[in-house]
Amino acid sequence: MTLVLLAGALGGLGILALVRLYDTGSSTAAAELAHLDAMSQRSRVRTSLTADRRHQTESARVRKLGSRVSTFLESRGWSVPTKVRADLAVMGRSVETHLGMTVLAAVAGFFAPVVVMIPASMFFSVSWTIPVWLAVFGAVGGAVLTTAQLATEAADRRRDFRHVVSAYLDLVSMNLAGGRGVPEALASAAELSDGWAMVRIRDTIESSRLQGVTPWNALGDLGTEMAIEELRDLAAALALVAEDGAQVRESLSARAASMRQRELADVESRAAERSQSMLVAQLLLCVGFLLFLIYPAVSELVGL
Repeated sequence: MTLVLLAGALGGLGILALVRLYDTGSSTAAAELAHLDAMSQRSRVRTSLTADRRHQTESARVRKLGSRVSTFLESRGWSVPTKVRADLAVMGRSVETHLGMTVLAAVAGFFAPVVVMIPASMFFSVSWTIPVWLAVFGAVGGAVLTTAQLATEAADRRRDFRHVVSAYLDLVSMNLAGGRGVPEALASAAELSDGWAMVRIRDTIESSRLQGVTPWNALGDLGTEMAIEELRDLAAALALVAEDGAQVRESLSARAASMRQRELADVESRAAERSQSMLVAQLLLCVGFLLFLIYPAVSELVGL
């Protein structure tokens, strides 16, 4: 059986080597356009990565591994889902780093059950199919866990970003009331804090100034990249009323108030959910304590 498994593994490696050698990927127009678009996005300066300088702490080896995986996927017309790209933009990570971490997590999940089962096989008789299936499920679980953890962390940071945007709108409204224009008010309001969200807004506005686009269009692109509806709505509103300072102040004040009400409702709903979870936990504790109290009497009656 061991020789058969080794022969099958060697045969599979040989077939994989032949496929990698002669398979040049899809040569369709859609695949080539997707590859060119991905290369152009990789070459341009990404404000989502320059904001909090997180890309400077990324491992070069992990990024290199992820770059190879990304090139392999792009050559076949595959791309990372838009939701994952938005979460990466919020976290300030590159797609290559995420792909590298996913591959490493899958490899770790593949070998973890094997490492655990080797000592167990010394004391128990274990079928060879069990470690194989555990390794497969471990690899899939490791890859999925990386994306799930990214989504959870991005949701928390996106909530913090919305809170900062509501305060930013109030600051912009105050600057407009002081007689500044809309571009100057947007830039000066972003300079009052060094938090990661405000730094990202400030870098976006500075980048728009260098590229020759309006600040509200740049903020709208940032909202699209990070999947934040409030920024896109803000950009659309500023594009409509940017010439009238009074209307801009009223619009920004109204939007800031509505965002605070929405945040308050969200906080109340999350507090209610946590209260319900605490209530369930308390009920389980009470049930366990009651079972602990009545067990001697029930055991006497049943004769256990």
